[in-house]
Amino acid sequence: MKADSTTSSLKQTSNILIVDDHPFIIEGYKNAITRYNPESHEFLISQAKDCKSAYEIITNPEILPFDIAFLDISMPAYDEKEIFSGEDLAKLILEYMPNCKIILLTMYTELLKIKTIIRTIQPNGLIIKNDLTFDELLFAFDKVIKSDKYYSQSVQKMLNQSPHHSIEIDEFDKQILFHLSKGTSEEEMPHYIPISVNAIKRRKKGLKELLKIKTDLDDDLVKEAKNKGLF
Repeated sequence: MKADSTTSSLKQTSNILIVDDHPFIIEGYKNAITRYNPESHEFLISQAKDCKSAYEIITNPEILPFDIAFLDISMPAYDEKEIFSGEDLAKLILEYMPNCKIILLTMYTELLKIKTIIRTIQPNGLIIKNDLTFDELLFAFDKVIKSDKYYSQSVQKMLNQSPHHSIEIDEFDKQILFHLSKGTSEEEMPHYIPISVNAIKRRKKGLKELLKIKTDLDDDLVKEAKNKGLF
C-alpha cells in the first residue's frame, strides 16, 4: 500500500556520500542502504568514483552536509589538491562537515596501517573489505547511524594482538621518510630536520632494519613505510 504524505513526512532523511572506484561496489552499498528500515528512513545518496570527483562534491557550497560517508581508502588520487586517498577525503569531509560520520573500507590488513587510520581519522566505522557481506554492511550502517562505532571482525582481531607486534617511530623518523619520498638528499635534510647528517644516516639504517629492507634503495624503504602507514 502506498504511504500517505503524513507517513512520508515522519521519515528520517539522511544525506549519504559513497566514494569508490568500482561502480558495482557503489551499487552494492546503495542497495544495502536503501533497504535499511525503509518504513522510517529515506536516503539521499551522492556518489563519486575518485578523489577528484569526491573533492568537487565535498567542497561544493550548494551541497547539504553529509550525515554518513562511505570511503574506500585506495582510489585514484587528485594530485593538484594533494588528496591521495580515502583518508585524505575523510580529513577534508571533517573540515567541511564536522558532524559527518565516516565509514572507511580497505583491503589493508597491516596492523600498523589500521592503527594509524584509527589514530589519525578516528572513523565511526572501519571495515576490511574481505569481511564485507550484505548483512555485515547493514549491521555496520545500523551501528553507525545510531552513533556507535563499528570495526569489522578482522580489525578487532588485529587490535587485540599484543602491542609488541606494532612498530612505533618518532617524529624525526617520520620527517626523514617524508623527505626521502620527496627526493631530498641526506646532506640537505638538516636544513629541514634539526639533527646531523650522521644521525640521519643512523636513523635511516635503523628504519631499514626495522622494516626488514634488504636493498640499499631508499625507494624500497619509502614504499614499505607507506604500506605500513608510518607517514
